[in-house]
Amino acid sequence: MEPVRTCIGCRMRAERSSLLRVVARDFVVVVDETASLPGRGAWLHPTDVCCKRAVKRRALGRALRVSSALNTQTLENRLNG
Repeated sequence: MEPVRTCIGCRMRAERSSLLRVVARDFVVVVDETASLPGRGAWLHPTDVCCKRAVKRRALGRALRVSSALNTQTLENRLNG
């Protein structure tokens, strides 16, 4: 049985293998490909819709427990192409 995580964009539960783990590195949101980077992580479906919802709801900052503004450009570029 595979672990289940919740997407911070759509709030739907899904298997860990179908989600991306993201972490904050120097106030930049970075995709953790191997799910092994240190620090608090958040899980997100690899779709543009979930990314936009998470940014709009300010869910990334809350989930990663970062009080200042986060740069999500790297994440958005990865999901768009």
